[in-house]
Amino acid sequence: MFRIKARVPRKVLAMGLPTAWGAMAITYKLACPLAQEDSLGARVVTSAVFFAVGTGLILHVRQALLRELRQVRKVAGAAQNALLRPLPARIDGLNVAAAQLSADRDACVGGDLYEVVATEHGVRAVMGDVRGHGIAAIGTVAALLGSFREAVHDEPDLGQVLRRLERALARHLRERARDEHPASGLEPDTPVAEEFVTLLLLEIDRDGEVTALNCGHPWPYLLTDGGVGPLADADPLPPLGPFPLPAELTPSGCGSLLPGDSLVLFTDGVEDARDARGRFFSLQAALIEVVRNHPITPQSILRTLFTALLRHTRGRPTDDIALLVLRNDRTRVPCDSLGARGTARPATGNPQPTNHL
Repeated sequence: MFRIKARVPRKVLAMGLPTAWGAMAITYKLACPLAQEDSLGARVVTSAVFFAVGTGLILHVRQALLRELRQVRKVAGAAQNALLRPLPARIDGLNVAAAQLSADRDACVGGDLYEVVATEHGVRAVMGDVRGHGIAAIGTVAALLGSFREAVHDEPDLGQVLRRLERALARHLRERARDEHPASGLEPDTPVAEEFVTLLLLEIDRDGEVTALNCGHPWPYLLTDGGVGPLADADPLPPLGPFPLPAELTPSGCGSLLPGDSLVLFTDGVEDARDARGRFFSLQAALIEVVRNHPITPQSILRTLFTALLRHTRGRPTDDIALLVLRNDRTRVPCDSLGARGTARPATGNPQPTNHL
C-alpha cells in the first residue's frame, strides 16, 4: 500500500501567514463594530490589533531571512570545504596543519588558497591570496587550485607549474569578464586589468631541499632550533595577473628543511592585522614565543597564532587570514660504517618495500 503525503510548497506557506494576518486586520477594521467607534478605548484596541499584526509580519519576515542566510552559509561552507579540502595530517613524512579565517562573516569564505600535494617530483605546496574576499573570490580560487592539483603531477619543473597557473587565471578572468559584460566582445588573448593574485610555490624534495617561486607573496618563516627567520630574502616576481611572467623562471634555492624544522606559510592578512591602536601584528615575535614552548607541532603553532591574532584584532580581522605549517618529521637513516667501506648485504629472497618516513 502506497501512502502519498501532500506537501504544501514552502512559498505558499511563507505567504499564507502574512496574508491571513492582513485579512484578519482588514476584517476587523471593516466588520467589527468596535473599530467603527471613535472613542478612546476603541482607538486603543484598534491600534493594539494593527500593532500585533505589524509585529507578527516583521518577525515572520525576519525568521524567513535568517533561514535563507543559514542556507546560504551552509552552501558557502560546503563550497569552501570542497575548494580548501582538509589536508591529511602527514604528507610524505611532513606533518601538516592548515586553517583559514574569512573576514567576511556573512559569507564564511575567503580569497585565500592553499594546497599540499605529494608527487614524484617532491612535496609541492601553494599559498595564494586573491584580490578581494568573500563569495566573489571563490571562482578564482577554484580555477587556481584545480590547475595546481593537475599541474604538480604533470610538470617536472616548478616554473612550468607556475606558467600553467598563470594561463588558468587569465582564462578564468576572461570568461568571467565575458559573462559579466557579454556585449564587450573580448578576444581570447585580451588581458583583464585590476585583478591579481599573490602566489608562493614551494617544492621540498626527499633530502629536505627547498626551492620556491614567489609572485608577490610574503616569504614564509623557518622555525629551527636556532630561532625564527624568513625562509629567503630574494625579491619576488610581480603578482599573477597584471604583468606577464618573465621568459626565464628559475626557482630560488631556499636551503634545507631539516628533520625537526618547520615552515610557516601565511597570507598578508596575518601581518596586516591591526589592533585598536593601529599597530600591526608581529608574526615573527609570535613565532619566537611559540619556539620557546616545547614540543612544537603544526597544530600547536596554529592554535597559538590564531589565538594571538584574534586577541590582537579583538575577534574582528579586516582581511582574510590563512596559515599553513609544514614540519619535517622524517628520520635520518644512519649510514653503517661497514657499508661505507663497500661491504654489501646479501640479497633477500623476499623483498619488502621500505619506508624512511
